[in-house]
Amino acid sequence: MNNPIYREAVPADAHAIVEFQILMARETEEIELDRATVIKGVDAVFDDATRGHYFVAELDGAVVASLMITHEWSDWRNGDVWWIQSVYVIAAARGKGVYKGLYDHIQQIVAADANLRGIRLYVDKRNTRAQTVYSRLGMNGEHYQVFEWMKS
Repeated sequence: MNNPIYREAVPADAHAIVEFQILMARETEEIELDRATVIKGVDAVFDDATRGHYFVAELDGAVVASLMITHEWSDWRNGDVWWIQSVYVIAAARGKGVYKGLYDHIQQIVAADANLRGIRLYVDKRNTRAQTVYSRLGMNGEHYQVFEWMKS
């Protein structure tokens, strides 16, 4: 196995990202997403960078992982906080440090940019495997609990 390449996603990666989102929802929350809606949602990110942007891990020419970054303005810190969302690593690449490399890539970008203040993410309480990975990377879930209201 070669070393993964970590990079910002391009529109040609949209198909893989759509598949990853459908698989992630199924695997982590037992939800079946509507493919047409996910396609429109992923395309919307590529069409309007203010919505966010994707990063991917590529291995041997294939995209094997992705995540989306969205921005939160922090008046406390006078800068942006990057939120990691929609994380997915294909099963064959799990446990091989692919997500760690992707996270390290994001962390280096944030560390080098004076306008970026940090990284946050949320995780389904049932997804203990992901929580273990995030803890190993030095993230903690001690400060905040996320509440939500979503239209059905």
